[in-house]
Parts: sequence; C-alpha cells; structure tokens
Amino acid sequence: MSSDEVKSYAESGVDVVGLEGGLGKLVARLAQTNAFPRRGKPVLPNGFFANVLDLGGGMGLAIGTDGVGTKILVAHAMRKYDTVGIDLIAMNVNDVLCVGAEPIALVDYIAVPGTDAELLDQLSQGLVEGARQSRISIPGGEIAQVRDLLRPHPPDERESFDVVATAVGVVSLDQLIVGRDVAPGDVVIGLAASGIHSNGLTLARKVLADGHGAEAYAERPPELGGRSIGEELLVPTRIYVREVMALLDEKLPVRALAHITGDGLLNLLRIDARDIGFEFDDLLEPSPVYGLIAERAKLDMAEMYATFNMGIGFCIVVPEDVADRALELVRAEGSTAKVIGRAVRDPSRSVKLPTVGVTGSGKTFHPM
Repeated sequence: MSSDEVKSYAESGVDVVGLEGGLGKLVARLAQTNAFPRRGKPVLPNGFFANVLDLGGGMGLAIGTDGVGTKILVAHAMRKYDTVGIDLIAMNVNDVLCVGAEPIALVDYIAVPGTDAELLDQLSQGLVEGARQSRISIPGGEIAQVRDLLRPHPPDERESFDVVATAVGVVSLDQLIVGRDVAPGDVVIGLAASGIHSNGLTLARKVLADGHGAEAYAERPPELGGRSIGEELLVPTRIYVREVMALLDEKLPVRALAHITGDGLLNLLRIDARDIGFEFDDLLEPSPVYGLIAERAKLDMAEMYATFNMGIGFCIVVPEDVADRALELVRAEGSTAKVIGRAVRDPSRSVKLPTVGVTGSGKTFHPM
C-alpha cells in the first residue's frame, strides 16, 4: 500500500473504532474478576490509564501494562534495538503516573525466535537506561523462545521479536488522581514529546517507508533536519516520571494527568470528570515528521490529531493560580512545557482545537 493509498489509521491496518465492540465485551467480562481477590481489590473501574489495588492501611498499588507496537518493525529493519527498552518502560511508567502513583518497578516479557545474544544485549541497554530515567528497578521478567509463533519479515525473512511489560507504583488511596476535581478554568500544561513516541507507527511506516529493510528507512528528507526516517521513528518515547513527581512531591494540587498516546489529546477524556471538556488554543509545535506524514498521505488534521501525539506527550491539569509554579518545576526537569488550554464546562465532553479547526469526542476528531 503506497502513501497515496493510506488515508487513515484504519486503512493502514489499525481500526481503533472498530475494536471498541469486541473490547467492550472483553472488559465487561473481565470486570467480574474484581470480586475474586481476598485482598488487593481494584478501587477503580477499567478505563483509566492504570488501575489501583487496595493493599490495606490506606495504600494502593498502581498497575499497568503495555508494549511498543510496530515500532519494533522499524528497529528490526535497521538492526538497532538499543532504544526499544526505553520505549517499553516509558509506555508503562507514564501510564502509572496518571493515577498519581510513583512507579517503583517493572517486569518484562521478551518473545524471541532464538538465542540472538546481540539483540538481547541491545534490548537490555535500553531497559537499563529507561529504568535509570524512571528511577525504578527491573526485578524480574521472562524470555520465551517461540520461533513458531513469530512471523518472518522481509527482506531477509528473519523472525522479529516482541516485548511487553507490566509496571507497578505506589500511591496513598486518599491521594489518587483521576480527574474528579477538574473544574472549568483549570489550565492544561502540555509537556513536549520527544518525537512520534510509540503510537501511530503502523500508519507512519506505511506512509514514510517504501519497503521493509534498512534501505526503506534511509531517506533523509530535509524536513527532518539531517535525520533519516528510521532514526526519526526510533527516537525513544520521553519518560515523564521526574516532572510529575516534582509536582507531587511539592504537593501542588494536580487535578488530572494524561499520557498522550493513541487517540491524541482525546486521552484527556479518560479522566473521571462530569460535564467537563477541554479547549486548546496555544498548542505546542508539532514535530516536522508530522507535516511530512500529512503531506505524503494527504491526511487531514482530524486524522492526524486522532492518531498521533502531535508534539504533546503528556498533559497536567492544575488550577490556574499554581500554573506558573508547575511550569517552573517541570521545566527544571528538562521538559519543554507551556499552558496549552483549559478545562471548560461541556456536558458533551468534547475536545476542541480551534487553532487547527478540529473538535472531537470518544476516539475521533472531525473538522469544526
């Protein structure tokens, strides 16, 4: 499928909206298990970035799981695996942060076709660097040799691999952050993404890379400032643990946290706030790679903002009177950040982006 034929994320092979029917049945059935434990029962319904288990004594254990998706295919094509571990940790700890928890540990599962020592060595380098940035340990994990399960990939028909992980964090149950206190007028601070992160890669690959091997990712478009397409797509996901913990350690009144992954800024609607929507009038500048994707595939802004982070990797909602202090703290940890919008009263719970002419709810944006 050429870039001219790809008009949406669904056409690239990922039907987010279509998945909802089956997902709803799955979630409803698994919710039955909440009654099974003798201790450690979940305190949140499914649908937040992470759940929290009641450990007693007022303490909760936050838990979340994720992988890095088809970004692995870019690493596989380029034979460069030393950043994938950072992505894996980022996708998990950034989610655990969103309930107000401090990540403390992660365990991984690595599925490989055989005993590729170089692959495992490079993966471990990224895992250690991600753990260092997150201030967590990796106290265990699993490596499975499942050659028959992993499909060979062109051009050389070598089997790829997969990685997933589960992260845990700790939080006082009286300090959970799920968005219930968000009020009209609260400001949204956007923290810049490092790049495309680990969502939307199926669409990005099919638009930007004409083939499967390293040569398919070797082009260096002028828009990318010297980087090749492969180098751009492998920039690791930014980890926001230090920024968020700086706010929580100072006990600022953080009202909501959102990891901006698939569905883009619509992720803010996952918070537990009635009659609240968001309006964004001063967005961070998207990375040049997004303009390249939109131009080559002729994608409209509604599709782009529903699929990618568009330059915003994480959002923090705080009262307006503490916004300056919050910005000072997150910038001190190295993040580019600014106030990008506000919470508004909105019974329809929509996200409006007037500067780019789109509005959305659920999992889709559409032109205003």
